Amino acid sequence: MTFEELLPYIFLFLMALSVLIYSVLDGFDLGVGILLHQTNEDYRNQMIASIGPFWDANETWLVLAIGILLIAFPEAHNIFLRELYLPVLFLIIGLIIRGIAFDFRAKAVTKYKRLWDRLFQSGSILAAASQGYMMGSYVLGFENSLNAFLFSCLSAIGVTAAYAYIGGAWLVLKTEGDLQIFAARKARIAGWITALGVLVICVTNPMIDPNIASRWFSLPGAILIVPIPLMVVLLLYATDRYLKNVPFKNDIGCWIPFASVAGIFFLCLIGLAYSYYPYVIPNKLLAVDAASSTASLKFVFYGVAIVLPIILIYTFLSYRLFKGKTTELEYY
Repeated sequence: MTFEELLPYIFLFLMALSVLIYSVLDGFDLGVGILLHQTNEDYRNQMIASIGPFWDANETWLVLAIGILLIAFPEAHNIFLRELYLPVLFLIIGLIIRGIAFDFRAKAVTKYKRLWDRLFQSGSILAAASQGYMMGSYVLGFENSLNAFLFSCLSAIGVTAAYAYIGGAWLVLKTEGDLQIFAARKARIAGWITALGVLVICVTNPMIDPNIASRWFSLPGAILIVPIPLMVVLLLYATDRYLKNVPFKNDIGCWIPFASVAGIFFLCLIGLAYSYYPYVIPNKLLAVDAASSTASLKFVFYGVAIVLPIILIYTFLSYRLFKGKTTELEYY
């Protein structure tokens, strides 16, 4: 296969990579917003401080994923926006509310801070649920039926819980004391809901789509797919055991929950990719059929080859610079 023939699949991979990094990085700051403690202002300040240096830049990966979809797969982009107009609208509203509330809690009169915190939490829930609904609708190929709607609603709950799960794991990594214990308790509950959601989706997807059932349960594909749910179960169990015993002496292993949940996200994406490759819209539109012209793809590829490493380096440096436990949040 020549380089030109590989380009649609390269962009499909880059889009999947962007979605994965976005779901982990913006997932944890959405999760922190979802878990925002409403009765303890000190907790809220620490929770906000834990994502302060990162949350805005994390959304860069969403912009990159949408940009690749628009430029590399314009036909798929048109279908996506046409079928998911309202969920996309709610996602944008949620992100706008988050952005406004985040800034105004620091700059508005103090007596309104709790209002902005509530709006920040509401925007986080709305954005997470919208993404979950879109994912559920997407994997069903934008089917219009009651069962598809119910599946998408289930996906919205599952993704919201998954973001709360990784958000709680992030707080275990970045905080100490009572707040860390609070985060561990909330993360455990979110983890149970996430596990249930993953189980339901793993059971229902092969029942809904015979092609997925064939890929999952026929040889040699079954040999490739079986380790994924086993590893997910192992990571879920290990994370739950760790969170149950927080805090540990000297905060040893505080990175384990976050790394484990990020691993679960990665494995779930691998499972989805295995189920639907090489479609850009499941069972409806192949990547090679939806791709832009070869000349356009080559031009964009060189641009991505320059921009993507810069984003990766910036992301690495920002997380390295602000590593360690969150310090006290102060307003001047």
